[in-house]
Amino acid sequence: MADPFEVRMRFTTLLSHLSGTHTSHQKAAVFALKNREMDEDLHSCILEQLERNSVNNRANIMYFIEHLCDLASREGAVEFVRMMQRDILRVVEAVCPGDGSGATNVRVVRKVLQALQTKALLLPETVTELEAVLSARDIAPRTVRNGTSGRLDKRQITERIEEDRERHKRMRESIWAVPGEDDAEMEKLWEEGSAIGEDDYLEGEEDRAERRRGIRFA
Repeated sequence: MADPFEVRMRFTTLLSHLSGTHTSHQKAAVFALKNREMDEDLHSCILEQLERNSVNNRANIMYFIEHLCDLASREGAVEFVRMMQRDILRVVEAVCPGDGSGATNVRVVRKVLQALQTKALLLPETVTELEAVLSARDIAPRTVRNGTSGRLDKRQITERIEEDRERHKRMRESIWAVPGEDDAEMEKLWEEGSAIGEDDYLEGEEDRAERRRGIRFA
């Protein structure tokens, strides 16, 4: 059994490095399921990263949640789904805070909530209630209460464009995908998903050091 500290560190690193690629989301989801005995700890990692990371990263984690719940449901790891159902309001609040700083993520949250409802992973009533929350936050990005701007800076805009382009590319590819290709990719990720090597540990340490520096100089 892997060391719990190392598992949390590796999963946190996977979440903080999510991009618009399908593989990055699947890799993190497979890793979570391979370590499902730590489901509560891994779920707490998701919430922590949602509440600490950039607007763009929170959007990526929102997309990841759809992948995780879908895969967990198919693999019988229902606790991941149940915990996400329980905390879905907290998730929405983190991705689209009430101060307006996450207004650019409203479209992302709506898309994921609709996908989870379509897959019967969220009740229609729950999505309707959350839509009421989103409607109040579906505003053009503007200056928010703490004096910072809700607008994305140039670097964040570039990142969002690239990640959206990658997601759209994956959607187009999936239309023409040869049956079995996704299964082969999943099998490969599953075989690799539980391995935690020295490089992973060092990468996690570097991420943690960077976050500490960011906090110190904020």
